[in-house]
Amino acid sequence: MKKAYLAISYSNRKLFDKEVQSLIELCKMNNIELLSFVDKYNFKENEEKEMMETAFLEIDKSDFLIAELTTKSIGVGIEIGYARAKGKPIIYLRKKKSEYSTTASGSSTYNIEYKNKTDLMELMKTLLKRLE
Repeated sequence: MKKAYLAISYSNRKLFDKEVQSLIELCKMNNIELLSFVDKYNFKENEEKEMMETAFLEIDKSDFLIAELTTKSIGVGIEIGYARAKGKPIIYLRKKKSEYSTTASGSSTYNIEYKNKTDLMELMKTLLKRLE
């Protein structure tokens, strides 16, 4: 089974609950285990080093990274940079009309701009078939 790492802003995670749940289900249907780091782990204020070490270990175990950046996030940018340095394919997701990140786009293998959850799922279905 392939593994994917979902990088998404912790502070904005709840705004994308439908999209994240749909991505988890879509990946499962495609025999991919999707890890949403911010949902699986919880770190205290003084555990920054442990948090990043854990994130990097999880990215190392993943076949590719999905970065939801409708809302920009420094942490997601760091995860993208790490995945890029490790040679992992990166999928950059953002809703139409949201702020575009040139650094995320320039570091990513695939860029998906979506209108809504349904549109995201259709675009991701096509892309996941290419990643098989």
